[in-house]
Amino acid sequence: MKLLLSAWVLIGCLTACTNSQKGVVNDQLGISDDSLLTLVQYNTFQYFWNGAEPTSGAARERFHADNIYPDNDKHIITSGGTGFGVMAILVGIERKFITREEGVQRLTKLVNWLEKADRFHGAWPHWLNGETGKVKPFSPKDNGGDLVETSYLAQGLLCVRQYFKDGNDEEKQLAGKIDKLWREIEFDWYRNDKNVLYWHWSPQYEWEMNFAVEGYNECLIMYFLAAGSPTHPIPAEVYHEGWARKGSIQNDPAHEQYGYHLSLKHNGAPQFGGPLFWSHYSFLGLNPHNLKDRYADYWEHNRNHTLINRQYCLENPKQYTGYGESCWGLTASYSINGYAAHSPNEDLGVISPTAALSSFPYTPDESMKVVRYLYESLGSKVFGEYGFYDAFSEHNNWYLPRYLAIDQGPIVVMIENHRTGLLWNLFMSAPEVQVSKAKLGFEP
Repeated sequence: MKLLLSAWVLIGCLTACTNSQKGVVNDQLGISDDSLLTLVQYNTFQYFWNGAEPTSGAARERFHADNIYPDNDKHIITSGGTGFGVMAILVGIERKFITREEGVQRLTKLVNWLEKADRFHGAWPHWLNGETGKVKPFSPKDNGGDLVETSYLAQGLLCVRQYFKDGNDEEKQLAGKIDKLWREIEFDWYRNDKNVLYWHWSPQYEWEMNFAVEGYNECLIMYFLAAGSPTHPIPAEVYHEGWARKGSIQNDPAHEQYGYHLSLKHNGAPQFGGPLFWSHYSFLGLNPHNLKDRYADYWEHNRNHTLINRQYCLENPKQYTGYGESCWGLTASYSINGYAAHSPNEDLGVISPTAALSSFPYTPDESMKVVRYLYESLGSKVFGEYGFYDAFSEHNNWYLPRYLAIDQGPIVVMIENHRTGLLWNLFMSAPEVQVSKAKLGFEP
């Protein structure tokens, strides 16, 4: 009842429905596609607004509606998820979920907190304690800088900078603080004197994590930002020799899966393209339309990746209950036994709503079918205060009322990119992005 009432109030307040479509979905009343997307964005946005960690204003790593938490971590925030969250706040301003002034106030609070939080050669750790700003180890030796999560945060902050840079004095001050934080990220340090970027560095363990980031995955944005840094840039060969592995990142030109070609591969592996977040995280700000270099057409690659993932679910070789045209999407999320990077190569019968919903720009019609099925057919089993829950399995009758920041953020952002291109336009307007495109050999 609470869910239906909140939907009614939201849609009435936003006047998003036509007179014949007011209200929520039931046997008598319908909701338009446009209004349903607004409702999904609104509830999911609340994860980063009402659900934010109170001291910092940053994104909590997770929220459990069942109030069962490991290690009493209600105050643990995620730097990457916070980057997705600040982009969601810009959507909230544009959609009038909040006022511009409220957005500025919250973002200023967050940026002031980020200035004082732990950083390691300019990079924030994966997890921080929101109350203290101190690092919380993500794993035993991962207690320092995380350049990938920092890049997700920087992607979001640059969108905020571009949004407010020509505003009033308070907004310009916010943009200036962000610019300073961005310039302090020492991308070049994370080379470790090699032609590749390393994911981690710790003052205690130094380079012992030894995670060189190479081969296609979710980390393209890190190399893109590093190449365009105005203060700590990397030369182009770090991208071509490290990330692209001297060209071996390219797939066999004859590769085909369900009739779709993938231009890129990850360490010689999955013919299916990996979990779908690989086509989401780096492309929340980085617009894949007409984004081409010597290795790939990124729009074509991401769309084909999505269509392969969907087609696998339609073929459903393991015969899981529920899979089909209205219920598809495999990506990293909660799973029946902990956390799993779901993909056609690791199919556990678990659907993650963020997979199809964050793919809206690539598959708008196919993704809309998923939204309607989840909202109209599964309802409160999968939809709550902060939007669709992280994962579920009809096959196992498993419905977990929990959320993860890194899965909620892309839903808000990529639906908006589909609708208006807001975050793509902001990020691509940054002069550093154009520097990076030219340096790395992307087509103009």
